[in-house]
Amino acid sequence: MYKSLIVSCQALENEPLHGSVVMAKMATAAKEGGAKAIRSNSASDVAAIKKIIGIPVIGLIKREYGDSEVFITPTLKEVKELLEVNPEVIALDATIRKRPNAERLEDLVRYIHEHSNTLVMGDIATVGDAEYAIGCGVDMVSTTLSGYTADSPKIEGPDFELVKQLCKNTNLPVIAEGRITTPEQARRMLELGAWSIVVGGAITRPQLITKGFMEGIKGV
Repeated sequence: MYKSLIVSCQALENEPLHGSVVMAKMATAAKEGGAKAIRSNSASDVAAIKKIIGIPVIGLIKREYGDSEVFITPTLKEVKELLEVNPEVIALDATIRKRPNAERLEDLVRYIHEHSNTLVMGDIATVGDAEYAIGCGVDMVSTTLSGYTADSPKIEGPDFELVKQLCKNTNLPVIAEGRITTPEQARRMLELGAWSIVVGGAITRPQLITKGFMEGIKGV
């Protein structure tokens, strides 16, 4: 996956393309376009994609709990569900925020490492989150949550500065993710030192792509 494109193939229950069959086809299309790995939400989608894809899959489960803002693979329950379908990497929220059920990030990372050969991607929002995640034993960090937590900057485009700082100050692979919508932005991330980049909505959410075009022609 070094210096390459990871495509996020995800569709929530309220989205038109929701379903493992559709996501497996989307992942196949991404692979044919040159993607070197797929990021996928839910154990069922991971299993369906792994069955046919032949490239690494980064698995996660989005699930909300009432006592925490953390929702990306938030607890051991989700970790165990993913381990049953054997993704090459498990992504989980690695921010400093309190986890559901008072669980601890370091315990989840340790469980994954002790029970599988699966790597752990820590989704972070700030440099402080990254330092915390690395201390908890993650194998790589991804800027997935930049702009989506209370303590991270709310910017319209990708967080180039965060990627720059992380690449300068850590030896772990830094995955650039979040609001990357053009090839030029993706290239810049790699030039800043990102190990690889993740692109999602700009490739795999046609409703958002269509909306962008509609906004672009509004008022003509």
